[in-house]
Amino acid sequence: MKNSAKTKLDEFSTPTNIKLALLWASLMFLYIYNDYFSMYTHRTIDDMAKGRLGPLGQATEPVLAGVAVMLAIPALMIFLSATLRPLVSRWLNVALGIAYTGIEVLTLSGAPLFYRIVVVLEIALTVLILWHALQWPKHAPPE
Repeated sequence: MKNSAKTKLDEFSTPTNIKLALLWASLMFLYIYNDYFSMYTHRTIDDMAKGRLGPLGQATEPVLAGVAVMLAIPALMIFLSATLRPLVSRWLNVALGIAYTGIEVLTLSGAPLFYRIVVVLEIALTVLILWHALQWPKHAPPE
């Protein structure tokens, strides 16, 4: 007969660098889905065909390069958060967490409801990135 006592599930403490990498990965998924669903909004495909990039205006080479860099950074942070030395990773996550929270706040104004919902989730993730980076556990130096 089985033991009727409840058993605890095995717990695993996720290292901070892996938490940060997973938060950046989640953020990237939200970026991708929000951009994808945005294509279903009024005139988006027409604007794309005319070379316009929403509020950024004409899709010039510098504008597209800027957007490419802006989207490449969170993608790279997935790897960098997991592999950089903790101190470097910590401060890079803090700086970029602040920067991307600011970028996300700027995209809220005038956006459709579905977009704002996802951006609020993006902001929550970048705030979690900041929080985890700032709360990174410290080890006592050997005596």
